[in-house]
Amino acid sequence: MNTAIHDIQTPCYVLDEGALRENLEILQEVQNQTGCHILLALKAFAMFSVFPIIKEYLSGTAASSLFEARLGFEEFGDSVHLCAPAYRETEIDELLRYCGHVIFNSFSQWEHFKPTVLQTDRGTLCGIRINPEHTEVSVPLYDPCRSGSRLGVRLDDFEPEALDGISGIHFHTLCGHNVDALERTLAVVEQKFGRFIKAMDWVNFGGGHHITRDDYDTDRLCKLITNFKDRYNVDVFLEPGEAVVLNAGVLVASVLDVLPNNTAVLDVSFTAHMPDVLEMPYRPDIVDAGRPDEYPYTYRLGGPTCLAGDDINEYSFTEPLESGSRVVFEDMACYTMVKNTMFNGVCLPTIAVRDTDTEKIRIVREFDYDDYRNRLS
Repeated sequence: MNTAIHDIQTPCYVLDEGALRENLEILQEVQNQTGCHILLALKAFAMFSVFPIIKEYLSGTAASSLFEARLGFEEFGDSVHLCAPAYRETEIDELLRYCGHVIFNSFSQWEHFKPTVLQTDRGTLCGIRINPEHTEVSVPLYDPCRSGSRLGVRLDDFEPEALDGISGIHFHTLCGHNVDALERTLAVVEQKFGRFIKAMDWVNFGGGHHITRDDYDTDRLCKLITNFKDRYNVDVFLEPGEAVVLNAGVLVASVLDVLPNNTAVLDVSFTAHMPDVLEMPYRPDIVDAGRPDEYPYTYRLGGPTCLAGDDINEYSFTEPLESGSRVVFEDMACYTMVKNTMFNGVCLPTIAVRDTDTEKIRIVREFDYDDYRNRLS
């Protein structure tokens, strides 16, 4: 284990700057080869202290709310793409100040806000989100095309006569997928909506593209994007989140106690600090740990909250765990900081950046009681 990581106060998210840049270089190469525009999806990663690095490579941000849009505008730049299930009347003027592209989830929302959009002098480009009714995601909680989904316009509900003022189409069907899933999605999108795409200036392929994964076929992706652009003469946008920080961050925890039933209680909470572990669910990797009984010492890991289910499956270690032992969860930059809570009054983990060359760790943000108290009344 890196000495600097061993010495920091826990719990702590640590983002590795070098690993972040490696991911961004891959994404930049896709942009260079295809002329597409890759956006950072703020719903997955919004650590704005590293936005100056990300701005060197990517084309903008993708937002889903007023606060995300403002963060993207103020901390990244004015290339903000907004897409949400619905917009509030009291927020639309401010949203239009921040966003260069606004995507509407329904034609009723578009018709309602169209006069406001046309009155603005910012030149905001508007799009409509479609639902191709094509499922690639196996977990219903994360499937935007599941039966009864509120996300996007189905072909049966599409209103070609309402497209005046709409210059783009957005779809999103993926969640950590390889390019084959996008290829299948595109075939359905073109079959159902191709005649409308021909009248558009841009198409947003949404997120969920696992482009920086070792086995991702980037050459195939580049061909797919280039061929699509050539056929329809449109700009193409992609808005990955996880791919930007895949394997670029860890969550460092400490053991608080080891119980007689071989449960190690940690100072990080699975429900509060890494909720996707329980929601997806999935088994996160831990540095120098293995499957149960793979190594001599096996423990179930639990969090510090009173929630009975704040624990995860067993791991084995080469050395016995004891109070003060460090446990380092891998790939913890994405969907952690943006989703964590202070449930049960547990403090949020510190946020830090690791310099790959010097191995020095710089603390970016620490939290305290005031952060907890000020969220409440």
